[in-house]
Amino acid sequence: MHLRKATFGDVEAIHKLVNDYAQQGVMLPRSRNSIYETLRDVIIAEEDDRLVGVGSLHLSWDALAEVRALAIAPDFHRRGIGRQIVEALLVEGRALGVKTFFTLTYQPEFFGTLGFSEVTKEELPQKVWKECINCPKFPNCDEVAMIKREG
Repeated sequence: MHLRKATFGDVEAIHKLVNDYAQQGVMLPRSRNSIYETLRDVIIAEEDDRLVGVGSLHLSWDALAEVRALAIAPDFHRRGIGRQIVEALLVEGRALGVKTFFTLTYQPEFFGTLGFSEVTKEELPQKVWKECINCPKFPNCDEVAMIKREG
């Protein structure tokens, strides 16, 4: 298994993986358009030319970035792939000067093992919510807000 930046050739596999979880209600859906627009944010995990995991780092504001769209193929769970993806995203963010990482998740236990702490949504800057208007769950967000501060 290895990690790499996503390319246009990965969009369909990313779309399928993320939206399979969205149909189960455990992840928010992503349109192809949004995947194309944020493709440079995305890291994928690949094994034998198969996409087995995905995650992205979205820069939100001054030294603030969101870890989002983390999904691992069901038959690859519990192999540390999610951890490796998040750690790679954190390294990438630190290199850009990110001081605070956040996530909105249905998997707070997982992110807790990576040093994220639960916070109220109101503790996040207003700038974070600009994309929420497009969410099917707006304004009744049921995701858990978590942050990880650096340094």
